[in-house]
Amino acid sequence: MHFRRRCLVKLLAPAFLFSLVACANGKQPSAVSPPDSLVRPQSSASNSGSTFFATAAEESFSTYQLESDGDLWPSCWADDDNLYTANGDGKAFTHAASRYDMAVSVIRGMPPSLTGSTIATDVGSNWSGTHYNRKPTGMLCIDGAIYLAFQNLSLNFMDVPAASIAKSIDHGKTWNWDKTAPMFGTPAQPDSLLAYKFTTIFFLDYGKNSSKAVDGYVYAYGLDHNWRSQQALYLARVPAHSVQTRSAWEFYAGMDAAGNPGWSRDILHKAAVLADDRQLYTVMLDAKSRACEDGHRVIAQGGVVYDAPLKRYLFASWSCATHEYYEAPNPWGPWHHFLSTDFGVLKTATNYGQYGTSIPSKFISTDGRTMYLQSNVWDRAYAFALRKVFLDPYLPGIPSNDSSEANLAVTPGTRAISKSTHYGLLCGKDCSDKLATGMGSGSEDDFDKDTKTIDWWGYTWPQPYKFNRVVYTTGDIVSAGGWYAEKLRVQVRQHFQWKDVNEVTSTPAYPMSRGAGSHVSYTFQLPDNTWGDGIRIIGTPGGQSHFTSISQLAIYSNQ
Repeated sequence: MHFRRRCLVKLLAPAFLFSLVACANGKQPSAVSPPDSLVRPQSSASNSGSTFFATAAEESFSTYQLESDGDLWPSCWADDDNLYTANGDGKAFTHAASRYDMAVSVIRGMPPSLTGSTIATDVGSNWSGTHYNRKPTGMLCIDGAIYLAFQNLSLNFMDVPAASIAKSIDHGKTWNWDKTAPMFGTPAQPDSLLAYKFTTIFFLDYGKNSSKAVDGYVYAYGLDHNWRSQQALYLARVPAHSVQTRSAWEFYAGMDAAGNPGWSRDILHKAAVLADDRQLYTVMLDAKSRACEDGHRVIAQGGVVYDAPLKRYLFASWSCATHEYYEAPNPWGPWHHFLSTDFGVLKTATNYGQYGTSIPSKFISTDGRTMYLQSNVWDRAYAFALRKVFLDPYLPGIPSNDSSEANLAVTPGTRAISKSTHYGLLCGKDCSDKLATGMGSGSEDDFDKDTKTIDWWGYTWPQPYKFNRVVYTTGDIVSAGGWYAEKLRVQVRQHFQWKDVNEVTSTPAYPMSRGAGSHVSYTFQLPDNTWGDGIRIIGTPGGQSHFTSISQLAIYSNQ
C-alpha cells in the first residue's frame, strides 16, 4: 500500500461494553443491537446468542426467481419428491386476468432448474368479513397427505382473527376442511379469551414426507394477534393422524424442573418458546422513513426447518428491514439468535429483504451448510424467490497460520459483517464480497436512515487466525456522512465475545472527521500476538445521516 502521508496515532481503546449516548436533539438513540450483536445480541428476554455457528451469511438479494406472481410461498416436500407451496395475493403460475387471494402450486426440480404449475385456487374459508383475505401461512407433507395452514388477514395487514388447516390426499388437487368455523380464533367474538390466539401457524419442516420426524407428533409454531411485528413465538404439537382435530392439540407450557417440556390442552396456558423484545429503527431521520406502524419488531410469519445433517432446528424470521435467524437443538429450544441481516429502510429501492421467510428442506445441501431462503418484497421479488444461506458450525481450535502477505479476507469461508448495507455488496451472488476483492472506485455504506450511534465493518471466519495489520480504505464521503466521528477502534472475536484491541496505531492518523477523505487507506497496526475468528473496525458514525462508507478492508499476518 502507498499513502499520501504518514504519521502515527494510538487509537482509542474504551471499555468493551460501549454505552450508547443520547442524540443531539435530545431523543433517545435508536435501539440498534449492541456491538457484539452478530453473535450475542441484546435480543431476547429468555434466550442468549448462539455459540453453535462460527459464521453465517445470506445473499443480499434473491438470486433466483421462478417466473410466477405472488408472495409468502410456505412449502413442504412431498413423497412424490415435489415441493408443494401456496402463495397469497397473486396469479401464481397461471395467466389469470386477476389475482387470487390464495393459490396452491407444485414446484418440480432443483434450483436453478425449477418449474411450477398451479393446481388449486379455491382453498380455505373467510370467516372474518369483507375486510379480510385468506392467506397461506404453513404447509406440511406427512404420510402422503398435504396440509395447508391458512388465516384471515385484514386488508390493512393489522390483525388476524381466524386460522385453520386444510388437507389434501391427492397431492393438492382437492382439499377438505371444516367450513363451519376456524380451528383457532373467534372472529365473531373479538372479546373472547380465545380471540386472536395462535392465528398465524407454520409447521416444522422435517424433510421429505416428514421422514426425519423424531416422534409421532406434528409440530407447529404460532403467533398471536398478527402475522408480523411480534415479540413471542409459540409452539404446539398434535398426533400426526389428528392434525385437523382441534381438541387433540396441546401447547408448549414451559419447562419442568427436570428440564422436560410441559404441554397443555388449554391454549390459555401456552408459554413462549422464543421471546425477542428488540425493536429496531425506533428513531429515524425523518418520520416518513417509518415502514412499520408499530416499530420494527423481529418475530413474524416465517418458517422452522430441521437441518438434519447438522441436527439443528432453524427459524427464519423478519422485521421490516431485517432477516433474523435462530437455532435450537430441539423444537422447543432453547432458541438462540445467530444472524441478523439488515437491508436498511424498507421504503428504498435498494432494500432486498422482507417478508414470508422460509427455508425449504428439499433445498438443503447434503452437509447441511448451504440452503435457500424464500422471501418476498412487493416490487423486487414478488414471486417464488430464493437466495442462498451459508452456515459454518463452530469448531474450537487455535490459530495456526504462518506469517504471510496474503490477505486473510479472501480465505475460504470468510464472511463480511456490518450493521447494515446500503447496496448489498457484502454478500452478492454465492456470497461474493466486494470488501475483500476491492471495489476500486466503488463504495459501500451503511446509510439506512437510522440514527445509529455505532457501526462496524469486518469479517468472521470458521477458524481462528493470527493477524497484526488491518487496512481500511474509505468509500465515498459526502456532506451527510461516510466517516467515523469518534471512538474508532479495532475489535477481535474470541470465544464468541468481541473485545477491543489495545495498543493499536494508525498510519496515517484517522482524523475522526470528514477530512478522512474518499478512497483513502488507513493501516491499523496491531500487537503481534493478536488473534481471533473475527475482526472489525467499529466506532461512532459521523454526519447528519449517521453512516460510514468503505471500499475495501484487508487483513494481514506478516509478523
